[in-house]
Amino acid sequence: MRLASAVMFVRELDRSVLFYKELLGFDVTVRNNSAALLVGGDGGELYLREIGACAEHPLGPVGIQYLIWTAEDEEELRRCERVLRAQSPHVTSQTIDRFRMVEGRGPDDVPIVVTYPGPEQVPRHEIIPRIYGW
Repeated sequence: MRLASAVMFVRELDRSVLFYKELLGFDVTVRNNSAALLVGGDGGELYLREIGACAEHPLGPVGIQYLIWTAEDEEELRRCERVLRAQSPHVTSQTIDRFRMVEGRGPDDVPIVVTYPGPEQVPRHEIIPRIYGW
């Protein structure tokens, strides 16, 4: 079993589509005036739905807090880090349990985490400390 799709509410659809296309390398396959579907080469999907500029983004007490993406290789991880740094100067990079984790923020201040190698290449043996930081 694998995660097939993620749904993200965003303030500005155009801005978010551009950012996530560049960061993830996904293609826009369907789009209307309030939503877009981006699809990756492996079939993974990211739905973006515009909810307006005044929408709040609290990290509520339950539910999904953020997603962790896995780069295909080290070069792609470096590319993702450059995209995140262009978006915000507050980007961190660390090595945990033999994998590298880069964290930044998306256009709506949503946490973005990208790792390499993925868990199928380097199984995780500890809980990453970052999940306790929210």
